[in-house]
Amino acid sequence: MEDTRRATLHRVTAETDISLTLDLDGTGRSSIETGIGFLDHMLTALARHACFDLEVKAIGDLQVDFHHTTEDIGIVLGQALTQAIGDKTGIRRYGHAVVPMDEALVEAATDISGRSFLVWDVRFPRDKIGEMDTELFEEFFRGFASNAHLSLHVIQRAGHNNHHIAEGCFKAVARALRAATEADPRSQGRIPSTKGSL
Repeated sequence: MEDTRRATLHRVTAETDISLTLDLDGTGRSSIETGIGFLDHMLTALARHACFDLEVKAIGDLQVDFHHTTEDIGIVLGQALTQAIGDKTGIRRYGHAVVPMDEALVEAATDISGRSFLVWDVRFPRDKIGEMDTELFEEFFRGFASNAHLSLHVIQRAGHNNHHIAEGCFKAVARALRAATEADPRSQGRIPSTKGSL
């Protein structure tokens, strides 16, 4: 594996201006400023439970709604993971986690395969958490999975509290990513595929 698995990106569109730094071998430190309080909370949890160091500063058209900012942060985070992980030599590749959050239970599984796919089986009983539309979490993870070139399954097993369900999703994905991106000491620096590339 590379000694430095870190990426810094800056993406500007007519709708958002996002600066992001990701260190896959961090300790879970984060500095998050998206203009969306609940998204800040979720990204802070993701960094902590993935043990990634993450800095995000986003300026978006929040006067329209939170859609563009949320989706575009997912896109940039996915691009940063792709850049930071390099050719995937020596990683475990697969990750899986089941996270209880009080009455909620969420399962996440990922394959850093080079193939983008999201399965989202999550049901929020209400449309919003504060001012944030709950449908935007699917958009975030779709943008992330597509640009990180990985398969990601997020499945809700239980839960009826919106906050707990959302937090379970981010923490389960974080734990799965932590496992998948970690060095596999038995791989002897090989790419984890019989094809020889991912």
